[in-house]
Amino acid sequence: MAKLHINDDKACGRIAPEIYGHFSEHLGRCIYGGIYVGEDSDIPNVNGMRKDVVEALKEIRIPVLRWPGGCFADEYHWKDGIGPKNKRKKMINTHWGGVVEDNSFGTHEFFELVKQLGCKSYVNGNVGSGTVQEMSEWVEYITFNGVSPMADLRKENGHEEPWKIDYFGVGNENWGCGGNMRPSYYADLYRRYQTYVRNYDPKTPIMKICGGPNIDDYHWTKTVLDTCYDHTKPEFHGFMDGLSLHYYVHPEGWDIKGSATDFDEAAWYKTLGKALFMDELVTRHGKIMDQYDPEKKVGMIVDEWGTWYTVEPGTNPGFLYQQNTVRDALVAGITLNIFNKHCDRVKMANLAQMVNVLQSVLLTEDAAMVKTPTYHVFHQYMYHQGAELLDSAVTGIGEIESGDWKVPELTESVSRGEDGIVTVTVNNLSVKDSKTLDISFASGAYEVVDASIVTGDIHAHNTFDDPETVKEEKFTAYKSANGAISADLPAGSVTMLRLKKA
Repeated sequence: MAKLHINDDKACGRIAPEIYGHFSEHLGRCIYGGIYVGEDSDIPNVNGMRKDVVEALKEIRIPVLRWPGGCFADEYHWKDGIGPKNKRKKMINTHWGGVVEDNSFGTHEFFELVKQLGCKSYVNGNVGSGTVQEMSEWVEYITFNGVSPMADLRKENGHEEPWKIDYFGVGNENWGCGGNMRPSYYADLYRRYQTYVRNYDPKTPIMKICGGPNIDDYHWTKTVLDTCYDHTKPEFHGFMDGLSLHYYVHPEGWDIKGSATDFDEAAWYKTLGKALFMDELVTRHGKIMDQYDPEKKVGMIVDEWGTWYTVEPGTNPGFLYQQNTVRDALVAGITLNIFNKHCDRVKMANLAQMVNVLQSVLLTEDAAMVKTPTYHVFHQYMYHQGAELLDSAVTGIGEIESGDWKVPELTESVSRGEDGIVTVTVNNLSVKDSKTLDISFASGAYEVVDASIVTGDIHAHNTFDDPETVKEEKFTAYKSANGAISADLPAGSVTMLRLKKA
């Protein structure tokens, strides 16, 4: 019998809401058509932002949004995206699809989107092809409330008051598309560039994100911290507030990737096994960070994660448009549980990407919009945002073997909100077998106040013709007895239970 033991007398840290963050890049139809359609569009919008998309994102309490990339960030020159739209420069998006980027979505539009979403802003600066002056002036343009050339330019462009940058990324993937740099070289550039990311308002400091490793490049992490980090200097606080990490799940490898919808049971388990690798990455990179930062003041920022498949047939290979099945729901549930369990170190994560790209939560086609299985998992998990992680462990489960891959039957995480309600999220990774889970608490009996489930055939996904094949539904397969709760978890499911003391 599988048992979930919850020690509700032992809190293990606060789950940063930003762990449930998102990412929007100038890539394919993520922004243009996905988020932004322009003020003159027949698609209902507010100042150019799709009303349906904004409302759907608000429903999952999106806490932070990263922009403009990604690889695009290190070829983006922000002055091309301000001023009258008919005078903005056009360019070729050389990273993604070779299409024309007309820069109609720029700084003003991004902060309009952030305002509508009610979320924090994460702006990624250009180190790969940009200058220190360019980055410095962008921060001045956005945040300075005074007399200066850039503040005056912002006012001329119609925005009197400054905006707030919550997080600023100093470059992106500088080990690859952001300049193919060596870690020691990038680290020296980081020290230089971050100096000019000025905190013009001490009351609202900008959290600075250093470009971290690709997957398991532990050498990058150590070398960058060797160069950048000096915990003996009191002025270090604010020098680096976060170190990024990128990891994508490619079921069949980087070159082949594999289909989003046409896969067998072996590919299911391989995909989930690769998703579980996130735990090892966070643990091992975290141990290196602990050597320099034992007080965990520098957050691990997993600002790109998710599944990456072969694009849907007939679509532009550079647009990275893929479908989203129950398998992706499990990847999301597994990964978010891992981040919750590592909330002492992981302070932000950004699913790649928000709309129409990779493991997106929404798909759009003209005026239509579809919520993906991943969207529904984010809706289930939103109660973890800002809650305190509770000590928990599952016993009585085994491993499922498939070829070279082994995965546990269940994964979980548990948190308690300010209202005292405990949220349990648990994943059944099996393709075929249901699992009964007994839930018990250290302090006594609890009762269910709400419960939901996302499940279905492993290939099930939502289309514009049938947008609710997979959705969050009420979960009723539980019972209470002798102070404990027993739940029957179907195969291939993500289940959420909300509990209060009886």
